[in-house]
Amino acid sequence: MTPIILHSDLNCFYASVEISENPALRDKKIAVCGSTEDRHGIVLTASYPAKRSGVKTGMANWQARQACPGLICVPPRYDLYIKYSKLVRRIYAQYTDDVEPFGMDENWLSIPYGRGDVEGEGRKIAEEIRRRVREEIGLTVSIGVSHSKIFAKLGSDMKKPDAVTVISRENYREKVWPLPVSELLYVGPATTRKLRAMNVQTIGALAQADPELLRGRLGKVGVMLWLFANGTDHAAVMPSDFVAPIKSVGHGTTCVCDLDADYSVWRVLYELAQDVGHRLRRYGLAARGVQITVKDKDLDYRQYQTPLVYPSQSPLEIAQAGFDLFRIRYPWHKPVRALTIRGINLIPEKQPVQLDIFNDARKREKQKALDDCVDTIRRRFGYRSIFAASLMGDLHMAQDKCETVTMPGIMYQ
Repeated sequence: MTPIILHSDLNCFYASVEISENPALRDKKIAVCGSTEDRHGIVLTASYPAKRSGVKTGMANWQARQACPGLICVPPRYDLYIKYSKLVRRIYAQYTDDVEPFGMDENWLSIPYGRGDVEGEGRKIAEEIRRRVREEIGLTVSIGVSHSKIFAKLGSDMKKPDAVTVISRENYREKVWPLPVSELLYVGPATTRKLRAMNVQTIGALAQADPELLRGRLGKVGVMLWLFANGTDHAAVMPSDFVAPIKSVGHGTTCVCDLDADYSVWRVLYELAQDVGHRLRRYGLAARGVQITVKDKDLDYRQYQTPLVYPSQSPLEIAQAGFDLFRIRYPWHKPVRALTIRGINLIPEKQPVQLDIFNDARKREKQKALDDCVDTIRRRFGYRSIFAASLMGDLHMAQDKCETVTMPGIMYQ
């Protein structure tokens, strides 16, 4: 039995919640913005009147005010957004147990009893959900209805706000294939460039390409995207209690001033690695590699990664590997604005590993005992109760604004 798959996307979510809480903002040009003082001064979302005036997500606050004089900027209130997100999911849960979040404002739903009737039963359920979200929660939602997760996601993007779009087996070539290939989920800028170099400009061209040629150029991702474009992927919507396996653990921050020296970068990476190591131990995992992301003052970013000689949970080892990578790979053309460090290629901490005669197992055991002791002290007396002397003083970090990054396993293999 083929399920009906819905993708629901709450329109201008943060801004819509702020308007719901303060009706005086209705029909006004508003934007929910990060803190300029902490260098998080970008637009997170904007109301439709603001968007029509040229305000875009990711735009710097000053650019948004320049594009839209009189723009009302409000700070984000994440606790409030989580509350509204949960309220909306309660409505979804009345239709199916299979509700897979894709962020606070997006969800996939699988309707098993619809027998694949996307035009009839699927549209009916989507329209009912859309009406209930508007009337009961005060928000609007765009919903895509299809036989695959990817096409349902494309459908929710096609018509906004407060709309339902059905992509069926009969009409997907007409609706989906003319779209730019960059519209397809998981096709980022780098993949778009590779596909365009192959003269694959649209989703239809991708669907009609030779899958083996795509495999040769893009690896298994190429075949995955080919299946997406043809609507023949069969990825299931995960149940609401599903917990995806963790693929990486990271921590990042935007610095309150640009970094222009190696030692400043080292201190930030070491501070971020404290949390990475702590959460690896909490999850019972160890990292076999380290990845760093470096964003310069012009918001261009570079990403580098390297394997570790031995799997590690040690903040010192993770930070040192990340810093060595930075010194080797980053050209220092521009000062650094933001840094992220991740432990990648994770394995269970108890998994046996092959040692060699040069491994100082005793030294590593002492380091692990020290890290565990630091964790215990911090749990009892607070995070800043104990820290490395090199982390004293101003680290140029917005301490309360660091971004925790835990990457679950991708649902498509």
